[in-house]
Amino acid sequence: MTDPRVLRVQAAGVLSRFRTDVYACLSRRADALFELTEAALCADGPVKALVDLTLVPAHRRGHGAMYDGFNQGRIEIGRLRKMLAGLPLPRFANRQIVLAVDVSPWLRSDAACSPDRLFCHVYGRAKSASQLIPGWPYLFVAVLEPGRSSWTQLLDAVRLGPADDATALTAKQLRDVVQRLIDCGQHHASDPAILIVCGTGYDVTRLAFVLADLPVQLLGRIRADRVMLLPVPARLPGATGRPPRHGGVFALNDPASWPTPPATAKPKPPAGIGCTPG
Repeated sequence: MTDPRVLRVQAAGVLSRFRTDVYACLSRRADALFELTEAALCADGPVKALVDLTLVPAHRRGHGAMYDGFNQGRIEIGRLRKMLAGLPLPRFANRQIVLAVDVSPWLRSDAACSPDRLFCHVYGRAKSASQLIPGWPYLFVAVLEPGRSSWTQLLDAVRLGPADDATALTAKQLRDVVQRLIDCGQHHASDPAILIVCGTGYDVTRLAFVLADLPVQLLGRIRADRVMLLPVPARLPGATGRPPRHGGVFALNDPASWPTPPATAKPKPPAGIGCTPG
């Protein structure tokens, strides 16, 4: 068993290299931008105003440096993305990488002059089930880790514009992320396919077709009230009339419409975990 002190030293080394690599991605006003990044991470709560970052102890510069960093600073986005793909990644069984893609909005309801705002579907802001609030939706790709944890390792973020096709932009983003993982040595030909999970708002069928040439598998959540059509049954001899285009209705919320499964499987519990009947 590895000594915890050794693990702490190794983790500190990874963090030190990460900070150095992030600083190297800042090609202009690097010191000001780096301190702003640390201030955002060390703030006690959500950052509601940029000027509040100058009051965080991690930010040792004045207001002028903060505005100068935002106005004149520059970040090499391509280099930053490649650096994130090269970090140690959590893996599941057989060293499989599991990615999650989702949309998270930056709500800008009162910013009428902010360009390219879209109506973002959000929950929990009123008594009703959902609302549409103007804002900037961002597509995020993160690496999931096994077990119960709210921590995720982000690999990429892209803003969705008014003229963008969400599925096409997601496919391009996933293709770029997977290619960077391969280029950084995170995935080899002998490794299990990268699993990509997504919610009900994604066209999983189209994504699977567009990404068919990559070593990935897609797993999408389907709405509980989704209705699908079964294959056309075999045509009986002597039948007349126009043949049907589809088979019977397969409604997920109607067990009576479910067909008999051609095969069933029961997963085995992991080693060391017992099953208690009842």
